[in-house]
Amino acid sequence: MIRDLCDGQLEGAEIGSTEIIFTPEKIKGGIHTADTKTAGSVCLLMQVSMPCVLFAASPSELRLKGGTNAEMAPQIDYTAMVFKPIVEKFGFQFNCDIKMRGYYPKGGGEVIVRMSPVKQLNPINLTDRGSVTKIYGRAFVAGVLPFKVAKDMAAAAVRCIRKEIRDLYVNIQPVQEPKDQAFGNGNGIIIIAETSTGCLFAGSSLGKRGVNADKVGIEAAEMLLANLRHGGAVDEYLQDQLIIFMALACGVSRIKTGPVTLHTQTAIHFAEQLAKAKFSVKKSEDEEDAAKDAYIIECQGIGMTNPYL
Repeated sequence: MIRDLCDGQLEGAEIGSTEIIFTPEKIKGGIHTADTKTAGSVCLLMQVSMPCVLFAASPSELRLKGGTNAEMAPQIDYTAMVFKPIVEKFGFQFNCDIKMRGYYPKGGGEVIVRMSPVKQLNPINLTDRGSVTKIYGRAFVAGVLPFKVAKDMAAAAVRCIRKEIRDLYVNIQPVQEPKDQAFGNGNGIIIIAETSTGCLFAGSSLGKRGVNADKVGIEAAEMLLANLRHGGAVDEYLQDQLIIFMALACGVSRIKTGPVTLHTQTAIHFAEQLAKAKFSVKKSEDEEDAAKDAYIIECQGIGMTNPYL
């Protein structure tokens, strides 16, 4: 996909290859289609293409096909409800239109992403978590799965959260995906916690054959609760997704996280190697974090500027 976005040359990009040679050219805007032809994640296609098309010569429309709610990748609801509002703090906006949802193993989903290029990215500071003000989410079923499954996932998640957070209304909507907007069968849940300072945290889970609905709901709830315990201002799945933008931004960015994930360490390693950005990861020194496993990731961005604007 990246080769096509920038009219580049790519050698060695086949299964079994141990090295690739990639030579990028001019990043051009316009309409691009990328189809995984499986339940391969459209969110991962979006993740890799977004930093490129921000520095394109003209606006882009990315037509991404594959899985929208798939394992081992963000669900499209996470991308739209958590990643999007936070990443837009770097000073750009994008539009994410879910045309069709697709699930494992068939895929068949389609998302259209539209965005305009920027001259450069602003740094971000996400270090003040604030207090949790609301918790909401959606539990979905698609295809042949009965609506009761959605209701059971939602109810189990709410019960699990209530044990720990008693003073907030937890609003998880059970949803039957319309037939014309979902391909194949699937079920899952995403739950989001929003704070007084605009931080967003999520827990999510997908149903699998033979796993009962309650278990799916509880897994998402426990993931959310774990992400609210560490005192960070981003959840464990957002931290690595912000690294590349911090590296490209103009100025110093700081984010407070829970334990730094291997994904994030990897992203930092490559951002330092390829973009020559400088990162530091230090334990948070705030008094309220003394008992918690909180870290500050700081980056001196390279101030990438768009040569076409």
